[in-house]
Amino acid sequence: MKLKIKSLTGFAAATLMAGGMLAASSAVQADHTITIRIASGHPPTVVYAGLMKNFFQPELKKAIESKTSHKVNFIEGYSGSIVKVFDTFEGVQNGVVDIGGFCYCFEASKLPMHAFQIMLPFGTMDPVQSVGAAADIYNQFPSLAERFQGFDQTLLAIIGDGGYNLGTNFAWKKLSDLKGHKILGAGLNLNWMKQAGVGIVPVTDGLPGWYQKIKTGVAEGGIMFPSAWGPVFKLHEVGKFYTTIGFGSITWHGLTVNNRFWDKLPADVKPVMQEVADRFEIKTGSANKVGYEKDMAWLRKNITVTDLPADVRLGWAKGLAHWPQKHADLLEKDGFPAKKLLNAYLVAAEKQGYKWPVRYVVK
Repeated sequence: MKLKIKSLTGFAAATLMAGGMLAASSAVQADHTITIRIASGHPPTVVYAGLMKNFFQPELKKAIESKTSHKVNFIEGYSGSIVKVFDTFEGVQNGVVDIGGFCYCFEASKLPMHAFQIMLPFGTMDPVQSVGAAADIYNQFPSLAERFQGFDQTLLAIIGDGGYNLGTNFAWKKLSDLKGHKILGAGLNLNWMKQAGVGIVPVTDGLPGWYQKIKTGVAEGGIMFPSAWGPVFKLHEVGKFYTTIGFGSITWHGLTVNNRFWDKLPADVKPVMQEVADRFEIKTGSANKVGYEKDMAWLRKNITVTDLPADVRLGWAKGLAHWPQKHADLLEKDGFPAKKLLNAYLVAAEKQGYKWPVRYVVK
């Protein structure tokens, strides 16, 4: 991602003051060591958080120490040990952490346009295509990256996920089988259920809480990629059925850096960090693509996996054909270029080689 100019806004006075005091000191110690507090609310067993820990961190340390005179030390805060999944964005903003990885799904009011792939369901299931098409849109619409500046942080990289399917604790074959069932989602993708006219009861919660909700009957399944349904969050233990409906691979996480920390970095370190972040962004696509096949193979060996017929998938997509226009109209009223952006993404995905089951019309 391209670097932007910062713009500071407040959050909560006491927290901001504390974070500001932490970040105000020089990022470089007397011995030329740069200490970076890096965190995510998710554990490293989640693909993107694992890539932060096992790819971004060692690659950044190696690059900075080989290309500059500085050393790098990390203070890690994964698994919600410093910031939870719901407040990583604010943690970066307030300087509680220097670099954070998080899902836009928890920041719908602050980042209303950034989940644009969610607004066009049944997109590509290929994470490489997803990241490539999303990066195309970020280049076409600089306001997406600039938006982070209003929250005192800079977007270093966008992050792709594996393809989303539907896991449940009951078997189903056709859309009508889902009527009345309680299905988990996160943020905007709840509309894949609400707007489809199927009669699904949407339930929301952060992924760490899904197991207990399904176990206790508060929910009966969820829209999730296979890695989480398998050994990572063990949702297969409470949901023995996984259906490959193919909602799409969604690039709706981000890696951001606190602007006060960024401003304190030596000039020769900044381009190195951005170069590693660019490689990390690409890696989130390729790693998820490999991981998807491996995780699906694991699920097929351990629970019941059903490959949904194309006509059932098409039926759900047709049921949602009205929603992109409906949601774009709401965003346009708030001053966002939703119609232009969504149409641009339809084309961007096609440039990546994807053919939409329903070619959404947004006027």
